[in-house]
Amino acid sequence: MSAAPGRSSESGRRSARRRRRAHGLPLIGLVVAVLAGTSGCSVGDPSPTASIVSPGPTAAPEHRVELAALQLSSGSRIVFRDTTPGPEAGRVASVSVGSPKADRAVSPLACERVAASRTAVSCMSRSATKPVGYHETVYDGDGTQLLSWPLPGAPSRTRLSPDSKIAAWTSFVDGESYVNVAFSTQTVITDLRGTYYGPLDGFTLFVDAKPYIAVDLNYWGVTFADDGNTFYATASSGGKHWLVRGNLRGRSLVAIREGVECPSLSPDGTKVAYKKNLATAETPRWTLAVSDLASLTETVLPLTGNVDDQAEWLGDSTLLFGLPSADTPGDFAVYSAPADGSAAESLLIEHASSPSVVR
Repeated sequence: MSAAPGRSSESGRRSARRRRRAHGLPLIGLVVAVLAGTSGCSVGDPSPTASIVSPGPTAAPEHRVELAALQLSSGSRIVFRDTTPGPEAGRVASVSVGSPKADRAVSPLACERVAASRTAVSCMSRSATKPVGYHETVYDGDGTQLLSWPLPGAPSRTRLSPDSKIAAWTSFVDGESYVNVAFSTQTVITDLRGTYYGPLDGFTLFVDAKPYIAVDLNYWGVTFADDGNTFYATASSGGKHWLVRGNLRGRSLVAIREGVECPSLSPDGTKVAYKKNLATAETPRWTLAVSDLASLTETVLPLTGNVDDQAEWLGDSTLLFGLPSADTPGDFAVYSAPADGSAAESLLIEHASSPSVVR
C-alpha cells in the first residue's frame, strides 16, 4: 500500500478524524466499541499497559464454506484470488507449489484479499449489500467460520501467523484509499481463539528510543515472526514510513528502518522484503527490496514492473507478488523473483492476485 501524491476532497472528514484522535477516540470507535467493549487508546498514547479485551463475536460453528478444493491440509500449495475474467473472478483458488501452471482448484469462497495456511483462511470480502460494505472473516481449515468483523472501508492487507493462531488485517477508513495523501487505515490483530489485541493505534510507537505522538499515524502491512509475539509492520507519519518491530504482549512498536512499506518476513526469520519507492518525482515507482535484519543491509531487486503489493515468500530465497494486467482492468498475475536480486521477475500464475504459500 502506498500513499500517492494528490489532494483529498474530504478535508472536512479528515479534520473530524483528527479531532477524534486528539480526544483519545479511535478512528472507528463505534466498530471497536461493539466488537471489543471499549473505545481503546488514542493514537500515540504512551502507555503500553492499555487494557487488552476479548475478541468480537464468534460465528456459529454450523456456518461453513466448502474449502476442500483448496487442499490446504496437504501443504505445499499456493493459495490466491482468482482474477480470471468471468463468473469465478474473486474466488479463492490454489495450485501446487511444484506445478503452479497446472489447472487450478477453485473454491466457492470469494475474497478481495486472502491469506491461507493449513489450518486457517483469512478473507477480506465485499458484501452484496447496498451501499457496499466489507467484512473480515476467518475460517478454520475445514471451512468453519471462526470470527467475522465489519470493516470501516475497502480491504488492503491480511496475514496469518506461521502457527495460524493470530490474524492481522488492514483496511482503509471512510472509503478512502492510498490515492489520497491523508488516507487513514485501521490495522487490527487478534488471536483467533484468545486475546483481541485491537487496532495498532492503541500501541506505543518508539522512534529513536522516544515515544512518538502524532495525529496522522497510520499502520499497515503486518507480517508475523514464529514466536507468537513478534511482528513487523509499516508505520507512517509526517511523510515518513518506518519498518517497525511490534511486541504483542508489550503492546509496543519500535522503528528500525525508514523508507519501508508492506514488509514480509522470510520463513527463517532472518530477512524482510518490502516495497521501496525509487521515484524522485511525484508519481511513485515501486519495486521490492530485501534487508537482512541483523545487518540491515539492503538489496534492491531489479524488477521491471511497478510492484504495489505486499510480497509473499515462496521459500527463503524466492518472492511472490501480484502485478495488474496491462490489458484487462481487474485482472492480475502472480510473479516470482529471486530475493538476492540476481534476476528480474518471471510469470508464475496467470489471472491471480493476493498469493499466500501453504507450507
